[in-house]
Amino acid sequence: MYNNAIMFVHALTGLHPGGGTALGVIDLPIQRERHTEWPIIPGSSLKGVLRAKCNDLSDYQPNQCPDVLAAFGSDTSSESDHAGAMSITDARILAFPVRSLSGVFAWVTCPEVLLRFSRDCKILNASSLDSVPQPEKDNAICRRKSPLIVGEDKIILEEFEFSVMSHDINFEFADKAFADMNTQNRFRDHLVILHDDDFTYFVRNATEVVARIGLNYEDKTVRKGALFYEEYLPAETLLYALVLCNKSRLNHHERSSDQILQWLNDQHIKFLQIGAGETIGKGLCGINITRL
Repeated sequence: MYNNAIMFVHALTGLHPGGGTALGVIDLPIQRERHTEWPIIPGSSLKGVLRAKCNDLSDYQPNQCPDVLAAFGSDTSSESDHAGAMSITDARILAFPVRSLSGVFAWVTCPEVLLRFSRDCKILNASSLDSVPQPEKDNAICRRKSPLIVGEDKIILEEFEFSVMSHDINFEFADKAFADMNTQNRFRDHLVILHDDDFTYFVRNATEVVARIGLNYEDKTVRKGALFYEEYLPAETLLYALVLCNKSRLNHHERSSDQILQWLNDQHIKFLQIGAGETIGKGLCGINITRL
């Protein structure tokens, strides 16, 4: 029997979950779903960095802690190995930050994202969204007194103007997604629901593309072949993944699914470094693993 939780991933700095295949002028693009081109973080990456963090927090040598081995599985490949008790899905996009003429920036989402999130909540036997507003193309739904609103009923995101369809948005997951109360409040006031196509345009075209170079120390010129372009999810991006726990399969270390999940919660993991660029401050993410 499974015990389930949801893991919110809040990018505090630019995040590069690499895709590995150069596309156009971008040498190192981010990972995206094939059918939507919405950004994701592979579940294998999340599980790997989560395992490394739990190893660091234990009093054992790396990969010697029985709780780590029970939760994440063996670190070898012999036939006698056991599977881990914990499954982590790919992290899916929930809200994407976009520059705004007023209010600095907005978190944008869309009905399809929210319907998918609601469906995933049902997998966890958690409360789901009762209904999802359906804005028309070039329209936006936000709180009536949102600081994003310009004039009477307009929102300007990047260079695009959207007519506001005022609606009281009150998603309880804001309290779970962010540990900081100020960010929780800001999220509620700056959340915008767009048409699916408008949202897709932003997540495809409003990411950060950064030029990276390597220099010759003698003359401070770019080394041959050392110029490349790397894509990042911008800071403030919000994603989520499902955490599914089964009972331990490790011999002589019996743990129920509930005990596995409780052990993970007891690690009190608040931050993880995900993706590339750790030494240049990239990939720092706030983490909140919770039951809805």
